Amino acid sequence: METNKRSIRRTLLMTGSLALIAGTLSGCFDDDDQQPDPTPTMAPSPTPTQTTYDVTPCLQQEVAPGVSVAGLIVPDTLTLDLSGTSGFPNGRKLSDPVIDVTLAVIFLDLGTHSATTLAGLPLNPPSNDVAFQSSFPFLAPPQGSPPVTTATGTTFTFRSSSPDQYTRVDRMGMPAVSTALIGSDTKVAYNDADPADDASGTFVPELTEQLTGLTNALADDLVAAGLQPCATATTAS
Repeated sequence: METNKRSIRRTLLMTGSLALIAGTLSGCFDDDDQQPDPTPTMAPSPTPTQTTYDVTPCLQQEVAPGVSVAGLIVPDTLTLDLSGTSGFPNGRKLSDPVIDVTLAVIFLDLGTHSATTLAGLPLNPPSNDVAFQSSFPFLAPPQGSPPVTTATGTTFTFRSSSPDQYTRVDRMGMPAVSTALIGSDTKVAYNDADPADDASGTFVPELTEQLTGLTNALADDLVAAGLQPCATATTAS
């Protein structure tokens, strides 16, 4: 019994001594001397840069000798030079891929690609489902269900009616210009205007702005498809 008491007393003394030593040692250090670990500083993320494009080279490139893209789409008229080879953009054949050609000349480098490059993509049907006719109006009869009515309609005659009997709905001298290069807010004013307004430069800022926006959005896709855009890249921070 006496042995157990001595063992317990020895344990308490050792525990107290260790506590005293720990307290003494802790007093030997000044808390102010201990510098806190520095807070790591995160490196700022680099500011992303946006690549924009200058479409001036697109408007200046030639689609035919002496005919620039700008001269082709402004004014919005379809011209025909009888001394040249017929076919869009010199006139228009019914089978001409006019939309594909228009998009090619405003987006692609014509020094690298042909104006018919986009027409050769397998996205387009190879031909009409109904053949053209050999005489005027050359287009096949309209298709539809139910069948198109046989009513006589108005007395308007295309060849002989006076100009005041025409009603302008849309301007499509150069296909895709009104559709793609004129914004929604300006489309009504554009369709109500005349080629003389185009020639005076009324819609040049709108055409340039829309072409720039489309090029900024599509240029990387064109490059990824192996096509060379006509616009030149400029990087803005």
